[in-house]
Amino acid sequence: MSTVVSDDGILLPAASRPFLVEIDGHYVWSLTPERDGVRQLGGVLVPWPGVLRPYLSGRGRVRVTDTTGAEVLYDAEVGLGAGDGPLAVVDRAGNRLCVDKVGHLTRSFEATAEEVREEIMAGTRRAIDDLREHAGVKAYLNYGALLGAIREGRMLAHDSDTDLCYLSDHTSPADIITESYRISRAMRARGWNLLRMSGGDIKLLLPLSDGRLCHIDVFVAFHVGDTFFQLGNRSGDLPRSAIEPFSTIELHGHEFPAPRDPEAMLAFLYGLDWRTPDPSFRYADPPAGVRRLDGWLRGFRAEMGLWTGFVTGPDVRSVPRGPSPFARWVAPQLGELPVLDVGTGTGRDALWFARRGHRTGAVDFSRAAVTMVRRKAARHGVDVDADQLILGELRSTLLHGTRLARDPHHLYARQLIGCLDDPALDQLWRLARMALRPGGGRLFLEFSATHDGPDGAAGTPLAPEGLVRRVDPARVQAAIEAAGGVVEELVVVPGEDLLGGDDPAICRIRAAWPARNTKDDR
Repeated sequence: MSTVVSDDGILLPAASRPFLVEIDGHYVWSLTPERDGVRQLGGVLVPWPGVLRPYLSGRGRVRVTDTTGAEVLYDAEVGLGAGDGPLAVVDRAGNRLCVDKVGHLTRSFEATAEEVREEIMAGTRRAIDDLREHAGVKAYLNYGALLGAIREGRMLAHDSDTDLCYLSDHTSPADIITESYRISRAMRARGWNLLRMSGGDIKLLLPLSDGRLCHIDVFVAFHVGDTFFQLGNRSGDLPRSAIEPFSTIELHGHEFPAPRDPEAMLAFLYGLDWRTPDPSFRYADPPAGVRRLDGWLRGFRAEMGLWTGFVTGPDVRSVPRGPSPFARWVAPQLGELPVLDVGTGTGRDALWFARRGHRTGAVDFSRAAVTMVRRKAARHGVDVDADQLILGELRSTLLHGTRLARDPHHLYARQLIGCLDDPALDQLWRLARMALRPGGGRLFLEFSATHDGPDGAAGTPLAPEGLVRRVDPARVQAAIEAAGGVVEELVVVPGEDLLGGDDPAICRIRAAWPARNTKDDR
């Protein structure tokens, strides 16, 4: 069959090997049909990634090849979308972008100027030196940077960051987390800006002369018994002797420490076929190991990538921009206390509360959502304090709960309940108990409800599909009361879903956490 490129995606022959997609002569994406597509009559349709869709409007040359470029499946000019300009996947400054290994749009090393590549290598070398001399851990090159150095003698063309690991002597999660926080303090003291990703990994932010920030990931590795664990998500059999004492490799003129047996490490990370290039490679991590790392160091974030994809994709444009009807219902009840929008999403209600003069905070577990709210607040000249809250992590909940206990707030959560699993719901009630009991604030909830029995409204679709679920109001009320709260008002009425569509059954709840009676506490 012939390959077809359309607005829906790319229709290819069924195959389990990777292919590269170029637009206007520049790499933008890699795919594996059998893994990424849906079988149709005549082949496999692989949909365009959501992050690419906003750019796919106009005319341009699309080329689909195997990883060597020798086999060309498609090479022609096409028109996509409604636009008549050129197809170009570029940022505002005109820099070429591609989809990286985790589905984000980024600038690859292939599309990076030589002098900027040198800055990345020098910055990575400085990070290793600072980790060794000031943070007290011995870091080594790993993941894509190690693979590129060993297999190709250079950084992988389609990679976009560098990865470091350090082998901890600890085996207790508490000690590993304590060590990681000590490392982050030491690196900040050396002038590094960084993001904490979990209890065992951070991103160092390296400013580059072309205006972007390069991420240098720093992951912990450790053994528990005979099992080797390495963030992110790797676990299995790899002896300490394969890592220490370190070897040395050269990459773009710089020497870096590497595992003692780099081939063994690469086989552990990428499988026995690591020598065969596969830009579309995806890890197949042991589920038991992932669950252990989640529980030990990270909390549970099963849908974070899906929500980030929604926030950064074209469907987010369907979210109304004005305040929701629920925000208008809540506003007269806020009084003088500030309000924290929990699960803020696009921030539509938080921004509206701030414009009305309320001191407003906004939290979400998607960093993309937090960034969006901060940019909107700056653009509109309103003050909204936006931050990340991960209800799947006890550490994150306790941090925000402690702050709120000292600064009483109302908590506002629209369409959040149906997005949380039971452990995250328990953390929401914990947050409410910590935040509301000292200062008399209220918890305002709105969610899509089951109605007329457990399946009464189940036939009405919710958007975004698969990310929001209906919840029984009686179950929510029972959970609030079990956590020490009091439901002051509960109504089920017609309303709107997250994208502004009609919903025949939404539940609104106002709840309080009265101050404890010390006699009862005894």
